[in-house]
Amino acid sequence: MSLSQAQKKAFRSIGHHLSPVVTVSENGVSEGVLAELDRALADHELIKVKLALPERDDRAAMLEELLAASGAERVQTIGKMALLYRRNPQANPKLSNVKRFENHHGRH
Repeated sequence: MSLSQAQKKAFRSIGHHLSPVVTVSENGVSEGVLAELDRALADHELIKVKLALPERDDRAAMLEELLAASGAERVQTIGKMALLYRRNPQANPKLSNVKRFENHHGRH
């Protein structure tokens, strides 16, 4: 289920205004982090994750671990922020960032 360039562009414009809902620090990927990541993806579909690690290689490895564990897709990575997406067919329209902003696409 890879995203098209048009989907990624739309998700990037939605994600630009989001705040990180999950932060991963030097403590690494714990059960609590994975549970919160899973809950956030189920509720919001499109989320921002902050990787609070100083080394770029460590951040990349941690992001790959999060993607593998959650089944999410990377939409974009900029610095210590990553935008992740996982489709939820039963998403609550009031919670899903994709459903709430699908007609906005960055144009106000």
